[in-house]
Amino acid sequence: MSVVSVINYKGGVGKTTLTANIGAELAARGRKVLLVDLDPQASLTFSFYRPAEFESRPTILPWFDGYLATRAAEPLHRYVVSPREVNAVVQPLGGQLDLLAGDLGLIEVDLNLAAALGGARLQTGNPRYLPVHRLIADALTDHAFGGYDAVLIDCAPNFNLVTRTAMVASDHVMVPARPDYLSTRGIDYLRARMSRLVEEYNAIAPRPINPEIIGVVYTMVQYTGAGPLISQRTSVNETSRIEIPVFRQTIRDNKTAVTDAGERSLPVVLAPPGTASIETLRYEFQQLTSEFLARTRI
Repeated sequence: MSVVSVINYKGGVGKTTLTANIGAELAARGRKVLLVDLDPQASLTFSFYRPAEFESRPTILPWFDGYLATRAAEPLHRYVVSPREVNAVVQPLGGQLDLLAGDLGLIEVDLNLAAALGGARLQTGNPRYLPVHRLIADALTDHAFGGYDAVLIDCAPNFNLVTRTAMVASDHVMVPARPDYLSTRGIDYLRARMSRLVEEYNAIAPRPINPEIIGVVYTMVQYTGAGPLISQRTSVNETSRIEIPVFRQTIRDNKTAVTDAGERSLPVVLAPPGTASIETLRYEFQQLTSEFLARTRI
């Protein structure tokens, strides 16, 4: 099982759309996939469920709350749900897509976990430092998760404690970014924060971690007749300066297709045949998934 976190400090970069489509495409190729929604906005969750439909279903919030109350995490697999529409498509193909749903209350979980470790400084000398940081990593060692080929974690656009638990659990990290200044400027800072976490964690942990940034994925790319906009090409070239790998496949901007997919509770890669622009977007996600598989060896 490979665990991949999807993160960027900048919101609105297509992070959730990327996670949903790669996860769905992996399942359509016969993989068993678990998606984890750690963003309090819960956009990944509502990519597979309509809000009214999801009201009575479990989220990951009670699992975190249970740990905060007792300092002992109960089995995480009890909170897994299986979206109906997407599995109706992928199960006949040999795949499965499951979800640990997000919740607005994750904002308070972040604050409460940080308070348990001494506030913003997150002291490594605190005896709860390793148990808190390993919450997700340890939960995924449960034999109930043994059948999954991949776990994709949709992180919030920050590096707070809930996000840090995802980093500690991860083998790989993927960074979606729009090809503009604001979306790309934080990538090097994110790498620095990851390196600092790895260094402080490994200094006290019996088992070291080494989450690898497998690449930046450029999303919401806008095209003219001659190709991507010149301003966007400039931002893409900036990534080479900071020596972070970049996926060859980019994803074009198509807000209509993404909105329609949410209303159907089916990502674009699994949607019924549509217009030429939708088919192009589907093809891009499929190509990106092939590249993703080559980089992660899932």
